[in-house]
Amino acid sequence: MVTATRHILLMDGPDSTGLIHLVTGILYKHNLNIIRNDEYVSNDQQFFMRTEFEGELNAIGLLQELQETLPAGINLRINPKKKKNIVVFATKEHHCLAELLIRYAFDELDADILAVVSNYNTLQPLVSKFGIPFHYISHEHKSREEHEEAILRTLAIYQPEYLVLAKYMRVLTPDFVGHYLNRIINIHHSFLPAFIGANPYRQAYERGVKIIGATAHFVNNSLDEGPIIAQDVKEVHHRQTAGDMATEGRDVEKLVLSKALKLVLNDRVFIHHNRTIIL
Repeated sequence: MVTATRHILLMDGPDSTGLIHLVTGILYKHNLNIIRNDEYVSNDQQFFMRTEFEGELNAIGLLQELQETLPAGINLRINPKKKKNIVVFATKEHHCLAELLIRYAFDELDADILAVVSNYNTLQPLVSKFGIPFHYISHEHKSREEHEEAILRTLAIYQPEYLVLAKYMRVLTPDFVGHYLNRIINIHHSFLPAFIGANPYRQAYERGVKIIGATAHFVNNSLDEGPIIAQDVKEVHHRQTAGDMATEGRDVEKLVLSKALKLVLNDRVFIHHNRTIIL
């Protein structure tokens, strides 16, 4: 099938001489125009490249020629440059969810929010203002596995490309994470790896920190230890309480989550071991 749109070629694998030349030559042969090209070689000699191009594309033919020409071990994928489908999870705090809803309403999110899922109904009035389906799936009187099974049944309706945990205060099981491996993005209210787990602002206050921060990361099976996508910090001082720090931190959290989503939704993030490579 031939399509005339803008696409993104993502490539990673062992580094070797001439990879960029080989890829760009094949794109030229297919009469495809490169808009932007970014590449990086890691210390362990892994090559990463993101190539944005446009033109009439025969994706199957292009991939076949690239695979036949490039060395063994190179991973290739071609994604259309389009909005991704996401489902947002939240519990009771509104600030991160509200930021995403506003950006979505003004077409600034690079994604379509298909639904919002919560284990409380607190945020339903907010979500309803934006005409987005809200699914209240209570965790009460359910095991963690039963609760997640109910969520997975709901997600099967939407088939999202990514899940966004916008202050969703539940620890996900390995089985659930496995359904969306490297496709769950979380915002944690501290500058990881400091203050992992619950009440990080209280931990930060008791430690007497001079900065607080927020971290957006992919979710894996180690609590708050998934590959980091984006971070930021804000100065604080000794006169502030833990509550004051939490208030200040909410502004950082929502901006860091939005920044991380922009990177992921634009196919700029590679995962290498437990790190991210951002091109």
